Amino acid sequence: MSAATTASKLEQLRDLSVVVADTGDAEAIARLKPVDCTTNPTLVRKALDLPIYADLVDRELERARDLDGDIDTRARQVVDRLTVGVGRKLSSLVPGRVSTEVDADLSFDTEATIVKARQFIDMYQDVGVPRDRVLIKIAATWEGIRAAEELQREDIDCNLTLIFNRTQAIACAEAGAFLISPFVGRILDWHVARGETPATIDDDPGVRFVREVYAEFKRRGSPTVVMGASFRSTEQIEALAGCDRLTISPDLLEKLAAEHGELPRKLHAGDDEGAIAPPVDAARYAADLAADPMATEKLRDGIAAFAKDLDALRATIAQRLQAS
Repeated sequence: MSAATTASKLEQLRDLSVVVADTGDAEAIARLKPVDCTTNPTLVRKALDLPIYADLVDRELERARDLDGDIDTRARQVVDRLTVGVGRKLSSLVPGRVSTEVDADLSFDTEATIVKARQFIDMYQDVGVPRDRVLIKIAATWEGIRAAEELQREDIDCNLTLIFNRTQAIACAEAGAFLISPFVGRILDWHVARGETPATIDDDPGVRFVREVYAEFKRRGSPTVVMGASFRSTEQIEALAGCDRLTISPDLLEKLAAEHGELPRKLHAGDDEGAIAPPVDAARYAADLAADPMATEKLRDGIAAFAKDLDALRATIAQRLQAS
């Protein structure tokens, strides 16, 4: 039996792609040893009930007594502090980066996104986490892409998320984004809901999309990292082995760790010699998104879901402040 087949599929995947954990569960991260990890309001809300974060939560709720403003204003400040506190803990568990999400309700406001990103970077630096350990996660609206372009000029690296459309992805690369997150599973979900179930993994529209974007970026010589996200199965992950990065939930990481057998590279830089798409401006971005109902719907719904999760987190903190 070869060394490749004795190694787990997760171990083999680590040799082909940078593995990122899509979780704020510190115990899972310590166990699964990803290079990077990510956090967002949903994950921070879950972290509130994890013993490892109990001291952080208690400390920030106590500090809130000395903050100015009404309950909602103080809850917003506590949420930001908890977000950075969780991110700081995660940064101690991984050698790479922690992605931290800018408020989703700012997704169509370039200047407000820039201000919030700078605030998070300053907060991280105040607790000893340098900016090169943080990725600022921003929804890839036209306004979000423009914010990322400015932030990258300030050496604040950005993870542009909710990528569903080729033009959207190219616009991110042209803006100099450090990383993009195309959502494999959500693309598949949209097609399956319309009776379009792929016959094979190579027909999976989410898998095909990431492969196309990866090929386009490599043709361009773009340094922007392609990080496949939102997986529904280990088959989707295996079909993208060789992608720059893959962000994977703990349950799928566990499955890959338990599986053996050969895991071949599926993505190779330089395999595709197709034409390079023309530059993207605001008009083309808007037209191409409008002509793509899947991308339009999924971008809109993704932002709404992120904003709802943020509201829920703020409401939870407000309730705890009122009870304290």
